[in-house]
Amino acid sequence: MHVEHHPLVKDFPEKLEQLHKLRQEDPAFALKAEQYEALDKQICRIEDGVETLDDAALNTLKLQRVTLKDDIARALKRASGGSCCGGCGG
Repeated sequence: MHVEHHPLVKDFPEKLEQLHKLRQEDPAFALKAEQYEALDKQICRIEDGVETLDDAALNTLKLQRVTLKDDIARALKRASGGSCCGGCGG
């Protein structure tokens, strides 16, 4: 079964320069990006059958990945001069 990876460069192709810059200049962003990429790889290994994990635990990992991706998307939006979501004014 083919499992699709979700690397940040694929999910945010229009933000490649910002991704690189933030990874270099913002240690907190770099950590989130590294955690996201590691989670994505782990999830793909599980879905490929290389690693085993029960469905509930796999779903927890997927929720963590989504949360990190949302945080990263907000940081990219702020870095480009936009507000994070419009709701908080940040």
